[in-house]
Amino acid sequence: MSQQESRMFAPACVSEFVRYDVDAGVARITLDRPDRRNAIDVPMRAALLAAVQAATADPAVRAVVLTGAGGHFCSGGDVSTMRGASMSAEQGRDRMAPIGACARALLEMPKPVIAAVDGIAFGGGFGLCLCADLVLATPAARFCLSFMRIGLVPNFAAAFTLPRLVGLQRARQLIYTAAEIDGRQALEYGLVSELVDAGRLAPRAAEVATAMAGMPATAFALTKQALLRSSSSELAAMVEMEMTSQGVAFNTGYHQQAVERLLEKKPPLYSFPAPTA
Repeated sequence: MSQQESRMFAPACVSEFVRYDVDAGVARITLDRPDRRNAIDVPMRAALLAAVQAATADPAVRAVVLTGAGGHFCSGGDVSTMRGASMSAEQGRDRMAPIGACARALLEMPKPVIAAVDGIAFGGGFGLCLCADLVLATPAARFCLSFMRIGLVPNFAAAFTLPRLVGLQRARQLIYTAAEIDGRQALEYGLVSELVDAGRLAPRAAEVATAMAGMPATAFALTKQALLRSSSSELAAMVEMEMTSQGVAFNTGYHQQAVERLLEKKPPLYSFPAPTA
């Protein structure tokens, strides 16, 4: 598919604060409101959801990078818009609908999602990066589920993703204390996949995304779906899912070609790029 054809899937909801670009099969979604540390206001929620939906729908997109402009990932919701806000519980729920839909869209997207995090990832910004399949972060990145500081509850599905990544007790600690951790601590906790120097973050994210764009699309989508369901499914159901999924994967051209290359001792179709020192 050409770049012109790919533009057909560009987000219908355009925002100056959410940039969406596609290049060589990789969609880059950038929160671009640096004067507010990329805090997400109400219009940005719709724009972010539209960008994620566009990346999901576009067959030319094989991988997605989430990042922020100006040296920060995202400081969460724009607190300035909450001052003096008066709304019913139903109105508050409606206000959060794009956030919930965005989290589900990312977690269920049948394509790899990579978050590139520098600076602050607070509140919903922390929750947003946890929706990614891999998180690359700088040592100076700072993570905090800051909701308790302002009397709110976690969003972007953080109450779902965080315990699955770090266990229930550590999730409680991070949420209840609103403790700040840096990139190295996040790596130790299993929240970050790889630490990258700030100057290498963007090119490394592009390198990883480009490599993962070459993954077997069917096998990846089926595996991601299985992992998403793993904690809430019985053993028998998971084994059944594995058998069914493998039956589908066996019949893909990618599998047949990959087997031939392996038997002929040729380089594999897909290999993950090793981190640079």
